[in-house]
Amino acid sequence: MKDPNNTRDVGPRVGTPLWLYLAGTTVAGCGLLGGSLVWTGPSGLAALADEPLVWVVLCMVVIGELRPIATPNAPATSGAPTSLPFSFALLIFFGLPAAALVQAVATVVAGIARRHAAHRTAFNLAQYVLSFGVADAVMRLFHPAASAGPWVPQGAELLLVGLAGAAYFVTNLVLVECAVAMHERVPLHSVLGKDIGQRLFVNAVLLSLAPLVVAAMVHSIWLVPLFAFPLAALYTSATLSVKREHQANHDELTGLANRKLLILRTQQALGEARQRHHRVGLLLLDLDRFKEVNDTLGHPTGDRLLQTVALRLTHSVRPGDLVARLGGDEFAVLLPQVRDAASAREVAARLRVALAEPVRLDGMDFDLEASVGIALYPNHAPDFELLMQRADVAMYVAKEARTGVELYAPHKDRNSTARLSLFGELRRALVEKELEMFYQPTVDLSDRRPVGLEALVRWRHPRRGVLDPHEFVPLIEQSYLMRGFTHEVLEQTLSQVARWRAEGVELPVSVNLSARELLDPALPDVVAAGLRRHGVPPAALRLEIGERVMVAEADAVAPVILALSDLGVPLSLDDFGTGYFTLARLNGLPVQEIKIDGSFVRRVEEDADGRVIVASAIDLVGTLGMRAVAEGVESEGVAEAVAAMGCHAAQGRLFSPPLEAAEAAAWLRAHGGAHDGHRIEAP
Repeated sequence: MKDPNNTRDVGPRVGTPLWLYLAGTTVAGCGLLGGSLVWTGPSGLAALADEPLVWVVLCMVVIGELRPIATPNAPATSGAPTSLPFSFALLIFFGLPAAALVQAVATVVAGIARRHAAHRTAFNLAQYVLSFGVADAVMRLFHPAASAGPWVPQGAELLLVGLAGAAYFVTNLVLVECAVAMHERVPLHSVLGKDIGQRLFVNAVLLSLAPLVVAAMVHSIWLVPLFAFPLAALYTSATLSVKREHQANHDELTGLANRKLLILRTQQALGEARQRHHRVGLLLLDLDRFKEVNDTLGHPTGDRLLQTVALRLTHSVRPGDLVARLGGDEFAVLLPQVRDAASAREVAARLRVALAEPVRLDGMDFDLEASVGIALYPNHAPDFELLMQRADVAMYVAKEARTGVELYAPHKDRNSTARLSLFGELRRALVEKELEMFYQPTVDLSDRRPVGLEALVRWRHPRRGVLDPHEFVPLIEQSYLMRGFTHEVLEQTLSQVARWRAEGVELPVSVNLSARELLDPALPDVVAAGLRRHGVPPAALRLEIGERVMVAEADAVAPVILALSDLGVPLSLDDFGTGYFTLARLNGLPVQEIKIDGSFVRRVEEDADGRVIVASAIDLVGTLGMRAVAEGVESEGVAEAVAAMGCHAAQGRLFSPPLEAAEAAAWLRAHGGAHDGHRIEAP
C-alpha cells in the first residue's frame, strides 16, 4: 500500500485534518498493539520468543518489508510488501499478538533503513496492526476455536481465511487512501479507484500464499524460507514491468513525466473537472538563456543543470500536481485542481523562487530565471490541445515582456479568434499536406534577370481558399507545431529546388526562419538532413533571419546561425530597418545579404529623408562586402532609384507577385530561366 506522504517526509501541520487523522490512526493502532500484548501477558510473550518459527518468520517479514512489489503510478517503496504471506500466516497460526508484534518490528526496521520520518513509520505500523486486527476479528468471530492455539485451516475453513484476507485488504486500503486523499486534497473515491485492479490482484496472490506458509510451518520451519524464491520471482517480474512502463512515460534524463504521461494525466484531470465543476491549471515553463550554458560549457553540464531544475520543481509543487519535461529546457506543471487564477499564479511564483537560488556546478554559480505561462480549464480552453497551446502563448508573452509569469489573455494573443477556429484545422493541415509553397523571384536590377527566389508558405484551406502567412503563421510560432511546420516548409522547398535543378535552374531559394526556429538547437541537423535527402547543395538554399530576431535574441540564436553557416548555407538579414539593429552589431556573423524592408524602400519616391536612409544603408552594406536587396518594389521609379543608389537586386510586385511552383517555373523561362539546355545560375 502506498504511504500518505509519498513524495515528502515533512509532517503535516499540527491541528490540520490530516494531522488529526494520522494521530488518531496511530494512537488506535498502537493501542491495539499494546492491548494485544497485555492480553498475551509476559508468559505468552516469552513462549513466542522461545519459538524458532517466530524468529524465522520475523526475518522473512523484515526482508519482505524492504522488497515491496512495485505497482504503476506509485513510488517504488509503497507497493504491496512481500512480507504479507508470512505475517498473515503468523496471524492465522498464532493470532494477532504474534503477527502484530512481528509486523511492528519489521516496520520499524524498514522505516529506519529507508530513513522515513518517525510519524510516517508510526502510521505504517498502526495501519498494519489495525488491518490485522480486523482480519483476526473476522476469523475469531466465525471460528472461535482458532483463538485456542495454533490453527491450521483446512477444507471450507479456507473460505474463512479468504474472507479475513478481504477484510485486511479493504481495511488497509481505506486507512491508507484516506490519508492520501487528505494529503493530496482530492476526493476519497478518486484515489481508491486508482490501479485498484492491479492492487487487488497483487494482494490476492500474496494472501493466497499464507495458508501454504502455514502448512509449511506445521511440517518444518526450514520450508518457510523456500517461499522467498517464488516471491523474489514475483518481485522481479513486477519491478521490470513497472520499470518498462516508467521508461515509456518518463523523461530519461530527469525522471519527470514526459509528454505522453502529461497528456494522459491532463485528460483524466479534465474528466474529473467536468464532473465536479472545478478548475484545472496547466503551466508551461521555459528557462531563460539556458542555451548559453549548453553552448559555453557543453551538454553534460547542461544536463546536470536540468536535473537540478527538475528536482527543485518537483519539491516546489503541491501534493498531487504533476511536473513534466517536454523537451530541451521546457517543462510543464499540471494542477489537477486549482481554486482560481490567483492560486495558479502562487504556484508559478513559487516555482520561479525555487529556481532563482544560484546553482553551483564545476566551481561556477548559475543564476536561473524562468518564464511561466498559465492557462486554466474551463476559463481559457476546453481540452488538452488548446490548453497546452494557450499556456504556450502565455509563456512566450512572459518571455517577450520579461514579466516572468503571464496568465493567458485573449487580447495578448495575436489572432486569438483565428486560433479558436484554425488551431485544430492547422494540425490536420500539416498531416494532410494542405500547406503549399509559393515563390517570389528576386531580380538583378541591372538587367532584370532572376537571381533567386523566396519561398513563401500558403495554406490552401478546403473552405476559405488560399490563406496568407499572417493568418496562420503567428499561430504556429506560438504553439508546439513549430518543429513540424519547419520540417514541412523545408521538405517542400528542397524538393522543389531539386526538381528545378534537374531542369537546369540553379537559382538559390530563400526560406524565412522565425525566432522560435532559430532557438531550436536541432535546426542545423534538420537542414543538413534535408539537403542530403534531396541531393541539394547547401549553396542552393538561402536562410533569411528577421532583423527583430537579431535585436531580441542575438546571443541566443548566434550558435545556430554559425552552425548553419558551417553547413555552407548562405544567410540573409531580412526586414532591415524595422528593429533598431545596426549592421555593426553583426559581430562577425556570416550574413552575406541584407534585405532592406519595403517600408523604407517605398519612401525613396516620397521624401528626401527616405532617400538618404536607404542610400546610407545600401552604401554601408556594400562597404561591409554584402549584397543589398530592396524589398517591396512596386513601381518603376523606386526600382530605378534604388538601382542608382547601388542596390544589387530587388523583389516586389513590379517584377512578380508570389507564384505557385508551376507558374514560377513559367515566369523563370520567360525572364531568362533555363530553356533549351541553357543553365541559369545566380551570380
